[in-house]
Amino acid sequence: MWWNKQQSDDANINSAAQLDALQSNGINLTIDELLPYQGKTALLNLAPKHAVHGHLSGNYLARTKGRGMEFDEVRHYQTGDDIRAIDWRVTARTGKTHTKLFKEEVERPVLVATDLGQSMFFGSKLLFKSVQACHIAALVAWHAKQRGDRIGGLVFNEIEHQELKPRSRQHGVLHYLHALEELHNEGLAHWQQEHASNNDYFIENCNRLRQLARPGSLVYLITDGNHFDEAALLPLSQISRVCELVICQISDPLEIELPDSKHKTSVAFTDGELKQQITLGDRKTAERYQHKAQLLSQLKQHMYQKAGARFINFSAGSSIEQQLKSGVESWIR
Repeated sequence: MWWNKQQSDDANINSAAQLDALQSNGINLTIDELLPYQGKTALLNLAPKHAVHGHLSGNYLARTKGRGMEFDEVRHYQTGDDIRAIDWRVTARTGKTHTKLFKEEVERPVLVATDLGQSMFFGSKLLFKSVQACHIAALVAWHAKQRGDRIGGLVFNEIEHQELKPRSRQHGVLHYLHALEELHNEGLAHWQQEHASNNDYFIENCNRLRQLARPGSLVYLITDGNHFDEAALLPLSQISRVCELVICQISDPLEIELPDSKHKTSVAFTDGELKQQITLGDRKTAERYQHKAQLLSQLKQHMYQKAGARFINFSAGSSIEQQLKSGVESWIR
């Protein structure tokens, strides 16, 4: 597929057109490629999937009944009910006193934690995983702003992090997008020079996220999951007990399966430290590779479920708009 010249040329032309549409080169990150997501918020629905914990006024409906902005149901009047809530029409029709119940509205901050560790600086088809992660974060942030939510969170890598307290309106979104741009490009420059050695950065930032998340928040963690282990389960499980936790995993097509080749070709792979040879065009090699990739994916998904999170898988091989329109929205809505 990738090694046929005509198909390769067609793929390159298609990728170039997609990159132009995204205003991206697929490697570096600019604020200009994040701003257009303000007009694509209809792709998402951030309505809560379960009861929201909290008692502040705001835009989301709790399962508790009380005085609020949203009518819920009518029931028989009970001693102690507010007489101002009596539904006189139903009372007159039935001959028995009925009272209106309302769903209480509560506020829900949206927190986005974006992993920009060095394993995210990889892409074989369209975008680096890190760039795709920033695009997803931008879409979530703009959608939160459009709904009137406060937006904040974390942007982090092996050597630094930025913690952003939730802010309202466009200022909160732009604050987050500038943090994405800054840490992404600093991390990219560092990745090109040397490889960081802080293997504990992911768990450290999961703990920071736990401290930042307040009950009732919607929390997005955007990562490739390569550093997700048992140590991350405790803080993320604690978050999911009082918040709605959604993990967006970014993968690259080459991490899922090897490209087709009509002829056996030996190719060298490296992560910057270790080197390995693999043969393209060999059916058994391709099957073993895909099988191991599936096992790793299943292990990650099991860990996410164990943490109490909803799981959404995104590819860095196509735009998130294409993926959401073609079926991923069934996961994210």
